Amino acid sequence: MNLAEVDSQIKKLIAAEEKRQTEVLEMIPSENYTSQAVMEALGTVFTNKYSEGYPKKRYYQGNAIVDEVEILAQERAKKLFAVPRVNVQPYSGSPANTAVYFALLEPLKDKIMGLSLAFGGHLTHGSPVSISGKYFKAIPYELSKDGTLDYGAIEKLAQKEKPKIIVCGFTAYPRIIDFKKFGQIADQVGAYLLADISHIAGLVATGVHPLRPYCDDNNPQNLTRAPRCDDYGN
Repeated sequence: MNLAEVDSQIKKLIAAEEKRQTEVLEMIPSENYTSQAVMEALGTVFTNKYSEGYPKKRYYQGNAIVDEVEILAQERAKKLFAVPRVNVQPYSGSPANTAVYFALLEPLKDKIMGLSLAFGGHLTHGSPVSISGKYFKAIPYELSKDGTLDYGAIEKLAQKEKPKIIVCGFTAYPRIIDFKKFGQIADQVGAYLLADISHIAGLVATGVHPLRPYCDDNNPQNLTRAPRCDDYGN
């Protein structure tokens, strides 16, 4: 039985949302309208399958084909972003950021320094209403009066607060981000640099927005400066 026969109300709501999207201009990059091919790929029999763990190291049987899909996604992402390693499992920037924090920080002790939500940052960059602000000490920085990043002020704040992670990359900032300068600031205070490129991933992948090599190779043996967390997109 198809959806219209099983649940006509949900079918109508899906159609209403499809109509809304055809009539509204969406300006949030992470809500870019997908192609028909992407929607076809998302609505498949893979929705029936558990696949906890990583390829070749699952907790359930029957993941041979799932492994092929995930490995293919990894290889394509590594090639697209020219990086040595990729985790393609987080479904958005929020769990990706959270995974980084819990891997590198001590809850209720270490500091996260990110752009204030009110100035275009993200909830997961230290907002008190999110897990990032509840489990870690948040040190927000702000934009200058002309609406641009004040790297001098950010540097002074970092020197004063000594955060464990500095987050650069934002939800609403329409200008080029000076990742090199952020890297220099992180070096000065011995912080990890997390480049949250969720909203500019397409620009980074196509080379329109510069990023590397200011976020270091995520192989610890290759680090020559302060330890870094590599960049990612959702």
